Amino acid sequence: MSDILNQLHQVLEARKGAAPDSSYVASLYHKGLNRILEKVGEEAVETLLAARDLEAGGEAQALISETADLWFHSMVMLAHLGLHPDQVLAELERRFGLSGHEEKASRGD
Repeated sequence: MSDILNQLHQVLEARKGAAPDSSYVASLYHKGLNRILEKVGEEAVETLLAARDLEAGGEAQALISETADLWFHSMVMLAHLGLHPDQVLAELERRFGLSGHEEKASRGD
């Protein structure tokens, strides 16, 4: 599963030095973190709406598509900040087997 994340990360890294008009990702990098964060927020809202629509009888593909958009833009954010998706996967692996209550307590929230 992480192969596609690694491949995508490599593409995102390659786009960092590209001209803004050469790709969508290069244009996001050029516009800066605030624009990237706006896109993550937009995609999060669209994902929530698609989930609500699915429960009300909508199409599963809409939720899958919006979730892919959210993950993609989250990966752009991580790459912009010099982080790798393997770091997120490692955190998920660390949490695996912990109850939600235990995990939350370990963060001090």
